[in-house]
Amino acid sequence: MIPLFSLTLMLLHAPAPAVCDDLGAGLSPGHRTYIVLLRPPPLAGSDEPRLIHTYTEVFTGFAVRLTEDDLAMVSQRKEFLRAFPDHLWHPSTTHTPKFLGLEKDAGLWRDTNYGQGVIIGVLDTGIYAEHPRNPRAYDSGDDTGHGTHTSSTAAGNFVSHASAHGLGRGTAAGIAPHAHLAMYRVCIILGCASSDIVAGLDEAVKDGVDVLSLSLGPFFDVNFTDDPVAIGTFNAVAKGVVVVAAAGNNGPRSFIANSAPWLLTVAAGSVDRSFQTVVQLGNGEHISGEAFNQTANSSSNSAPLYWNKHCKSSLAGRNVSGKIVICHNTGPMNDIGSAINQSDISGIMSAGAAGIVLINRKDAGFTTLLEDYGSDVVQVTVADGNNIIEYARATSKASAKVIYKNTVLGVRPSPTVAAFSSRGPSTFSPGVLKPDILAPGLNIIAAWPPLTILGSGPFNIRSGTSMSTPHVSGIAALVKSSHPDWSAAAIKSAILTTADITDSAGGPILDEQHQRATAYAMGAGHANPIKAIDPGLVYDLSITEYAGYICALLGDQGLATIARDPTLSCKMLPKIPEAQLNYPSITVPLRTRPFTVNRTVTNVGPINSVYTLKMEVPKSLTVRVYPETLVFSKVGQKKTFSITIVAAALPLDGAHWSSSMQPRQSCSDITVG
Repeated sequence: MIPLFSLTLMLLHAPAPAVCDDLGAGLSPGHRTYIVLLRPPPLAGSDEPRLIHTYTEVFTGFAVRLTEDDLAMVSQRKEFLRAFPDHLWHPSTTHTPKFLGLEKDAGLWRDTNYGQGVIIGVLDTGIYAEHPRNPRAYDSGDDTGHGTHTSSTAAGNFVSHASAHGLGRGTAAGIAPHAHLAMYRVCIILGCASSDIVAGLDEAVKDGVDVLSLSLGPFFDVNFTDDPVAIGTFNAVAKGVVVVAAAGNNGPRSFIANSAPWLLTVAAGSVDRSFQTVVQLGNGEHISGEAFNQTANSSSNSAPLYWNKHCKSSLAGRNVSGKIVICHNTGPMNDIGSAINQSDISGIMSAGAAGIVLINRKDAGFTTLLEDYGSDVVQVTVADGNNIIEYARATSKASAKVIYKNTVLGVRPSPTVAAFSSRGPSTFSPGVLKPDILAPGLNIIAAWPPLTILGSGPFNIRSGTSMSTPHVSGIAALVKSSHPDWSAAAIKSAILTTADITDSAGGPILDEQHQRATAYAMGAGHANPIKAIDPGLVYDLSITEYAGYICALLGDQGLATIARDPTLSCKMLPKIPEAQLNYPSITVPLRTRPFTVNRTVTNVGPINSVYTLKMEVPKSLTVRVYPETLVFSKVGQKKTFSITIVAAALPLDGAHWSSSMQPRQSCSDITVG
């Protein structure tokens, strides 16, 4: 008997069949042989099937349970190409449409009919389909709420008087509220198996989706040839699907996820909204914080302050009755949550505490990621928390009261990059800028099932690049609705080249420490759907160009592993280095000798258009562009220009160069670092 723990779920990736056969799924005789091999009775001691999934659209092969002996036997067959262990991936709004400039019955929403006719495929934990924000459909279930939240953000219906715990009351809507929504349940509470994700990709492409939204990713950057999801999404893009994916929640460290250039990788930022709570100290100073739970009373009574470094239920044994407890969140930044659990908070409150002021981590900076602690917990930044502690230590009669402001709009600066949002560069392809774009992902209100272990609906507040991703998926759907003939790369280019690089006040976009955000934090800038619909010029990319990039980066075996199309061969394709890929951004190594790259733009604006270069270049760089003016006489016409960069000095943190082609039809962020 073989013990069950010795079994491993594997993905077998075989070369794509050249012709379809009578099985109706494009299976060659060799593939049929695999199915025969992999359909023996279940192993002793297990009633689980050996064959889990069969892939035909974005990945050629199977997901099977194999012993080491099985794998050794199967790997000897000539059709065998690769085997992948089945890894676990992890799932990574009343106001955000307005924050993005979308207005009901006007402008872009009206002009695109709210994305009608476009299909957004969401790979997630399922959906609570009975929610009023979701189109009526078969219920695929959602035990955690994550999938309901993300799908309603992308394409939820209009719902008036929506709020989460009384916060953010207003009309809720997804970014493309009339787009069709297709949910593929590939995740459970523990995470998302890569074999199930690929199965979801396979079904979605078979179903004809236009946009794929992946609010999930690994905890680390993965070589594309070792990542079945990167392989599957490459082949989805080859079929014309725009694939939008989360950058990951490992910030502010440089652990980017989903870094393949064929993906539209999304970072998370704040919006101009705060669920504000003011801590009024006894000395008259006002400290602004935020709270998920705000009582019906506009303010609490003044109470003594009690400071302790750790927010643990053990504080219940101390004299905290009638006092406002000040303590620190010492939890890791990358778990999108707090190490302080609800039982700790409940223990402190049950001991009679009048309230709790929770001080955020230092590396969270000015990012306040709201958590539902089930009690009136005020979350403040570490700087403000230190001010409260300093006051509490200065006098034995320190006191404070809490004033609830509910929802405050027009907060500045906004947007800012959220602390948890993963930063680039990519480990395996640093020459392609990642993330691509910044979008709302902090304290987002969206639909939620009635009752889950992570909270109750009908609306909930969540944060993460999981939340920013469906915002961009919705934008991609709006662009697709307006330009149904555009390629996936053209739609991606339109979103990137029209991104805002300034905040709502006209200053540079800042990070969580309120320092100028780098391109490795925000990509091209903050998504602007109004501009994305009319970029003027796009940087288009064919699948053969992506293949040439793979050839340069990973060689013949890399292309054979990733591309399903048997006609793609490195022997027949020019190798394209990272810097020469026709990407909407440019990342090159800083050097004191000239470095030249080429880009080709396609006119999607007026028939007769003239574009003149405008640049803002750091003093440490010399940049020459030829030609500086591009003249177009028809739609679809292509023009190539070259950029030569020379660094007079080598700054330690690189340099960020912004340029645009005037008039307004084209704008591109170019990063040198």
